[in-house]
Amino acid sequence: MSSGPAGFRTPFREDGGTIFLIDQRRLPDDLVEYPCKSAGEVGFAIREMIVRGAPAIGQVAALGLALSAEHMRDSRPYARKATIHGAANALINARPTAVNLRWAVERVMARYVEVGELSEDGDAIADAMRAEADTIIFEATTDHGRMATFGNAILPDPAERPVRILTHCNTGPLACGQYGTALGIVQAAHHAGRDVHVWVDETRPYLQGARLTAWELAQAGVPHTLLPDVAAGHLMASGEVDVVLVGADRVAANGDTANKVGTYPLAVLAARHGIPFYVCAPTSTVDLGSADGSAIPIEERKADEVLEFRGVRIAPPGTAVRNPAFDVTPAELITGIVTEEGVVKAPFETGLREASEQAAARWASTPAFRAVRAPAAETEPTAANG
Repeated sequence: MSSGPAGFRTPFREDGGTIFLIDQRRLPDDLVEYPCKSAGEVGFAIREMIVRGAPAIGQVAALGLALSAEHMRDSRPYARKATIHGAANALINARPTAVNLRWAVERVMARYVEVGELSEDGDAIADAMRAEADTIIFEATTDHGRMATFGNAILPDPAERPVRILTHCNTGPLACGQYGTALGIVQAAHHAGRDVHVWVDETRPYLQGARLTAWELAQAGVPHTLLPDVAAGHLMASGEVDVVLVGADRVAANGDTANKVGTYPLAVLAARHGIPFYVCAPTSTVDLGSADGSAIPIEERKADEVLEFRGVRIAPPGTAVRNPAFDVTPAELITGIVTEEGVVKAPFETGLREASEQAAARWASTPAFRAVRAPAAETEPTAANG
């Protein structure tokens, strides 16, 4: 007996001092949880893509770092400092391209510094770091909902047929927390009763589209069709795509956007065929410290992800592999960047800075939250490239 759609699912929960992550390596075949009881285990889960997606790994890293402080409540200040700093460094370097990871860890660390790194009051430190982690998650949930509302408003509204949305990789709650970025917009449109159909790129080599996006859309009852990555151009040329929505792992100050490898060719094809191409990302993904895409570190992943599929070798022994996890789409190919403060259009430098400042000001004035985040995530590229 089959059941109906179950809706989107958040990728993590916490119970009794353990963070439980949906093991995304096992989807769509098995829905199982992976337990993490330390920041080190969280870092491993991020690195091995048990949990993935820029917003989600930032939120989970914040919880993992708060867990380190929790375990060190009764420790001596210098031992606590060494442990917490070591955990923060390991988390930041777990995956170098997604700026949300560094952004979230630095926010939680800012609370630690504010209380006092060598304070004897381990309870105050743990409570403050946990409060900041909870705030990051609350803000993400709210911001992604706002972003979905803005994104729904810019979707085309064709007469007497669905709006046909092409997306790449996975940008739903599995990747982002409680709502989603590009798929959050799809979710908002679906919940509003709009007729939508989603073209799902399979997203080689890790197949996030085939394994995760198709699973999430099926869970939510959203009509969709899976296609090979290389078929996107054919669909665009045939007039079967109305809009392209993608997420982002890092947006540079000028609008250049790092996202899952294969995004750049989609933007080129969309420009060739006059199809709107939108990046959907919260301001926590904007890195005003990176002037353009050349400053974004691109993670290179294991060769086995290309050489094998679920343990079965698909290339001859000894085959050399390049496996960049991301590519950078130039800003001039992007129609707009959908944020929680609205849709930013070119010139992106001005719009992204204003959106980041507006988001910071909005949260700073929100009752019951004392925001410590800077107006924008102004970071330097990391030395580690994975």
